[in-house]
Amino acid sequence: MTDFLRLAEDIAREAGDMILAKRPTMSEDVETKSSPTDVVTILDKASEELIRERVRAARPDDRFLGEEGGEEGGEAPGASDVRWIVDPIDGTVNFLYGLPDWAVSIAVEVDGQVVAGVVNLPARGEVFTAALGEGAWLGGERLRCNSGVPLARALVATGFGYSAPRREVQGRVVAEVLPRVRDIRRGGSCAIDLCSVAAGRVDAYYERGTNPWDYAAAGLVATESGARLGGLRGRPVGPEFTLCAAPGLFEELHDLLVPLDPERDS
Repeated sequence: MTDFLRLAEDIAREAGDMILAKRPTMSEDVETKSSPTDVVTILDKASEELIRERVRAARPDDRFLGEEGGEEGGEAPGASDVRWIVDPIDGTVNFLYGLPDWAVSIAVEVDGQVVAGVVNLPARGEVFTAALGEGAWLGGERLRCNSGVPLARALVATGFGYSAPRREVQGRVVAEVLPRVRDIRRGGSCAIDLCSVAAGRVDAYYERGTNPWDYAAAGLVATESGARLGGLRGRPVGPEFTLCAAPGLFEELHDLLVPLDPERDS
């Protein structure tokens, strides 16, 4: 796991440096994906290709799942039980607008379990890391999520989808949550929100519509900090729903959210 983490961190740092260096000339080339608000820049693609190349060079038989390029089997499909899960720029809209909250996210999964994760925030000069059973770290500081926080005093992060019907539902849900908590934050990056739970910068996070490349690395950072990560009604984390908080607050927020039916899209 240490070797996986070291390689993932080296690659995430290289990708972040490349993005920062090329941003003034390349980031204006913008396309859309699922909707006009779901954007991808040329640097998203360049970052993912750099990461794929570095992984291939070091571990050619490993599998790869990236937000932009999808699934790849490696040079010898089926020969490796290792998969790299990558978001080349999580928080692309923030990146496009010159906001600092975007990240390069790289996770390493072995036999279906994430064992190492790196979330690099180049514009902030912060790198979050975690290895299974070895804790979560920001630089040389070990991270512990906030514990013992009741729902009424919880600072809760959330996010919104790209389609108008889903956003309408999410707006109604957050309107019900807001009076029951300290306040709401919307940062624009699932990976950073999960790392913020780990660092105690927020107390909890929930969102519908996240994908493995959004939460794989940061989810390990969060759970290694002591947080609980899952979906609703005992289900695992997934695109249907992501919920993260320290034990106790996780259950309180879960029980507030379930009657609101936040997994629907209309």
